[in-house]
Amino acid sequence: MEPTYLKAAPQTAADVARRDAVRETVAGVIADIRERGDAAVREYSEKFDGWSPDSFKLGPEQIEEIVAAVPAQTIEDIRAVQARVRRFAQHQRDSLHDFEVETEPGVFLGQRNLPVSAAGAYVPGGRYPLVASAHMTVVTAKVAGVERVTTCTPPIRGQIPAATVAAMHLAGADEIFLLGGTQAVAAMAIGTETIGKVDLLAGPGNAFVAEAKRQLFGEVGIDLFAGPTEILVIADEHADPFIVAVDLLSQAEHGPDSPAVLITTSEPLARRVLKLIEQILVDMPTADFAGPAWRDHGEVVIVADLDAAYALADRYASEHVEVLTRQPREALEKMRNYGALFLGEGTCVSYGDKVIGTNHTLPTRGAARYTGGLWVGKYLKTVTYQEVTDTTSSAALGELCGRAARVEQFEGHARSGDVRAH
Repeated sequence: MEPTYLKAAPQTAADVARRDAVRETVAGVIADIRERGDAAVREYSEKFDGWSPDSFKLGPEQIEEIVAAVPAQTIEDIRAVQARVRRFAQHQRDSLHDFEVETEPGVFLGQRNLPVSAAGAYVPGGRYPLVASAHMTVVTAKVAGVERVTTCTPPIRGQIPAATVAAMHLAGADEIFLLGGTQAVAAMAIGTETIGKVDLLAGPGNAFVAEAKRQLFGEVGIDLFAGPTEILVIADEHADPFIVAVDLLSQAEHGPDSPAVLITTSEPLARRVLKLIEQILVDMPTADFAGPAWRDHGEVVIVADLDAAYALADRYASEHVEVLTRQPREALEKMRNYGALFLGEGTCVSYGDKVIGTNHTLPTRGAARYTGGLWVGKYLKTVTYQEVTDTTSSAALGELCGRAARVEQFEGHARSGDVRAH
């Protein structure tokens, strides 16, 4: 049985045109900042955010005042979530071991995991101040051992996002700038008179931020290529259609281009979910984003059985995959392409986004086929070293090197081996 689409979301020419326009705009901003530095950064901040303070960087006293104004319950919650993120990141770091082995007499080979020196963390603002992104980027970098973490977040309608600043500070950020968009990402990557260049950029953002990271990759490292937030739900006949509908819309509200997909073995459940979504959207406060996202990017697919559901889900390689079936852990064995799995009715993608402790910066647009999400290892460089202390072993390697290099016509390489053999 071929999959049956009750609702499909084909790509349109308008989608391609929008991406081309974003690419061109971002290229111009990066080139200007590369040439004019802080002056260009200030102009774009004024243009896009209406924000031009004496200094984009917050000083220690400013940070203290901002944090002090945040409600005590919010600070307590930030600390609680960051403790969870820190604990999980520490388990990841502890799983990575440096080692050295003697592979033959006097031949020592080793591996070390070294943190990058400086990382830039972008924490989105705009309509949604993504406070949780500060936890995911800054806490994880600090657990990895990054010495300098520079953070940027935009003002929101001319106001300082106090909870976001508090989260950055409590996470351990070394520098906090109130600066958003392409100009923030480019400034951190290129370096200006007042913003130090970083080695790696991390954190989610809108289409312009994502495109800026793409264009700057190579000049600096990045966590991953990110697009609009995605959710894919796998459900069987035992799933609660109301929960399915609510969870699909929970991610659709991120933006009007956020895909939300249901793959199910039950046609009655699929049709019920379609009706419930329309009912929920009527008075959903974020329907202006969730509605267009569902209309233009929502999909409902019926498949013959769960094996077909897992196979189809692997083709989507979605950022978030929620498994609402009688035996959800079966997906751990049956699937391989996803940013993160959320298993069973007691779990939801929103937990991963906000509070549970795993990282919410995850691959989108099919990138889960070849990469996972942001984790402590993204801030580490796995490097190797070699030492040969036994002359007999060095001679044997030299003879082998001479022969191997001459097969490839690398005479200089061969002579390097010959000297040791001699």
